[in-house]
Amino acid sequence: MNRRLAQGFDGDSDRHPREAVEAVVALGANLGDRAETMTAAIKDLARVPLVDAVRVSEPIESVALKPEGPDASAPAYLNAVAILTTRLAPSVLLGYLHAIEQRHGRVRSVARSAREGGWEDRTLDLDLIAYGDVVSGDPRLLLPHPRAVERDFVLGPWLTVDPDAVLPGVGRVDEALRRLRAGDR
Repeated sequence: MNRRLAQGFDGDSDRHPREAVEAVVALGANLGDRAETMTAAIKDLARVPLVDAVRVSEPIESVALKPEGPDASAPAYLNAVAILTTRLAPSVLLGYLHAIEQRHGRVRSVARSAREGGWEDRTLDLDLIAYGDVVSGDPRLLLPHPRAVERDFVLGPWLTVDPDAVLPGVGRVDEALRRLRAGDR
């Protein structure tokens, strides 16, 4: 598999036109009118500059995940996956995703402890799961998303949009989902 390393945020690669790639974005919401928020967020994704197409899975409902595991007492999530065809650099796309989250009431707490980070309830969560075949260990832009392979609510919907999907560094998404459901990692 041909893999490219993501260029730095200040690198020239972010400023030059690039060829279109497919970027995988996971959507989730468990506060407010989840369906309305996700529908609006999908429209926002389609309006992002240099995004040429958006394909979206049907939404599914899932139990909220906390550091201790599934939390049935927390509001349930509505989840979907969108595949965007874009010419934006991955770091620029991530900036747009954060702006869309903010527009829909997402608040990112800077003061959270490492143990709590990323596990709070939210009006909207947009995770950049994959960007073409880019692999990045930069903490500001981890690609592919480090926990994607652990999330049925990402892998399952992704396969409904792209049955031949491949997660860089992992392999075929259908095989990753099979291993996850079987408890094999």
